[in-house]
Amino acid sequence: MPSISPAELDARLRLHHLPELGPARFRRLIEAFGSASAALSAPASAWRSLGMPEASAAPRRSPEIRDAAARALAWQERPGHQLLCWDSPDYPALLAELGNAPPLLYVAGDATLLERPQLAMVGSRRASVAGLDTARAFARSLAGGGFVITSGLALGIDGAAHLGALEVEGATVAVLGTGLERVYPDRHRGLAARIVDEGGALVSELPLECPPQPANFPRRNRIISGLSLGVLVVEASPSSGSLITARLAAEQGREVYAIPGSIHHPGARGCHQLIREGAALVEKVEDILEALRGWQAVASEPRIEAPLQEAHPLLDLLRAAPYSSEGLALASGWELPRVLAELTDLELMGRVAREAGCWVHRQG
Repeated sequence: MPSISPAELDARLRLHHLPELGPARFRRLIEAFGSASAALSAPASAWRSLGMPEASAAPRRSPEIRDAAARALAWQERPGHQLLCWDSPDYPALLAELGNAPPLLYVAGDATLLERPQLAMVGSRRASVAGLDTARAFARSLAGGGFVITSGLALGIDGAAHLGALEVEGATVAVLGTGLERVYPDRHRGLAARIVDEGGALVSELPLECPPQPANFPRRNRIISGLSLGVLVVEASPSSGSLITARLAAEQGREVYAIPGSIHHPGARGCHQLIREGAALVEKVEDILEALRGWQAVASEPRIEAPLQEAHPLLDLLRAAPYSSEGLALASGWELPRVLAELTDLELMGRVAREAGCWVHRQG
């Protein structure tokens, strides 16, 4: 399809800012009138004949709507900012398959990541320390192997997943439930900036200044799952929004994975429920990679998929004596971030354990 003209993009932005005009109504207008420009010029009676609410039709020519569209166009002109329309060639193909795909996406950072193989990681905002560690470990391994880690920038598991990807210089995408000029939560403003600075991307379908509103976060979740090959739920209660993301993924034909936990831990119950409903039980990264083996020609070969070699330098050191993380870095000559990433992978594979503040070797 030819690229969208500036006038048509301005018209689409004006439609996009109208109240009560969601993806379905937006598409209905475009299909009925042939373009957003024609829809804006159509009489109110024509809008009413399509079932459009008066609240959407009335302000379409207002100065406020025109100014909001102008601000979005100016935002797009800044380096690293893009507006992607759902019928443009650069719109992410997996997301475009959805019947309720966002008509517009605001992207800050590397928009090409949206076309790379992505794995969504979601979970509780009030995650346990073990859950946070598990999320970071899986994100490190998967991102280190070339998969883009996609999540929602929330506190808890989401933030841990983004951080895990960044720790191995991997790619991560954060899908916001607010406008990109209103990053939420405030505690993750620094993380959002780091994601963009280190080659990731922030994504939202909402107007730039849209504040946090409860109804927008379930909408955000369909984008997280829609962009991804599969969704991994790390830790969640039965009432968690993460289960909404998982069920949307199943409806969209995506893979759903869940990590089990203790029957005594409330944060494990949502994952157990998903497993009962058919989600794949995940104990190690290879459980996910097996299901996605066909995508490994696109993403680089994950570091830990091959069987661990007994000559691993850290294992050689730990067979001789326990070490702290810093001690292993000194003894191996590796940078501490690399040591931490390797230790986490070894821990997931059951080859090392942390005891009394030190790492020890475990027999395979």
